[in-house]
Amino acid sequence: MTSTTAQQTAVSTAVRATEPGARFRDLLAAEWIKLWSLRSISWAFGASALAVLAINISAAVADYNNWPTYNEGIRALFVPIWAMRDAFTIGACMVLILATGSIGALTIVGEYSSGQIRTTFAAVPARRSVVAARMAVVTAVMLVYGTVVAGTSFGVTQAILSGRGIGLSLGYPGALRAVAASTLLAPVCALVGMGLGALIRHTATTLVTFTGILLLLPFLLNDRHRWSSAVLHALPRSAWERLVQTGDPFGSAPYPATISGSWIVYAAWPLAAAVVAVVAVRRQDL
Repeated sequence: MTSTTAQQTAVSTAVRATEPGARFRDLLAAEWIKLWSLRSISWAFGASALAVLAINISAAVADYNNWPTYNEGIRALFVPIWAMRDAFTIGACMVLILATGSIGALTIVGEYSSGQIRTTFAAVPARRSVVAARMAVVTAVMLVYGTVVAGTSFGVTQAILSGRGIGLSLGYPGALRAVAASTLLAPVCALVGMGLGALIRHTATTLVTFTGILLLLPFLLNDRHRWSSAVLHALPRSAWERLVQTGDPFGSAPYPATISGSWIVYAAWPLAAAVVAVVAVRRQDL
């Protein structure tokens, strides 16, 4: 199915959504078609998943090979701290954030750039319903993507480390939380990207803004001061770091993040992004 044909099919499906009783179901079907009609989507999912897994597996292989040379101090900290970090590295996290946020942004910005958004809203004037359906589809797809990537990463890296007797099981305290946090990071960032895309409506500016807030800003902050730590802990990447953390190799920070606070951050960002997207789309002129 070509991109043009897919878009036409999606619009036809959206038109049927105006019929009573089938509205939101048909909107979901239309948004599903439009998502996969974007030529780069499948490649983006596949390439980003491979990149994330490659980074994490590379870290596990390096520690497996270097284990005989590690001193007692490193070995004492390795389980669970470093074993968990091999499963979910910072580098892989940044790739995941950038990829999922970009995909989320493009699902909104792409239609504005092509002008297809006018056709969509002409077929379905209820803009809030269109945005809600799109966010529901993206959230569902990202949950599957995040589950596959996080689950595979944890399973493969710990299987490698188990060859040295230093792997973790999913039942280890904090392991399931780390996998869940890494899974949910995908839909969280995708929805933030959608919110920014709906607000800005320009591809380059949206991606730069997203990268600046979610990836670069954490490097400019630290947890040594109250105001700085408050902002830092309110960012998704910092919340993810706390949720996947097991143990504390560097001692207690002056203003540490909490598990409950990090889960609240995970809930607040996509909720705020959804509100921004709905309000922005409803008030903007096309």
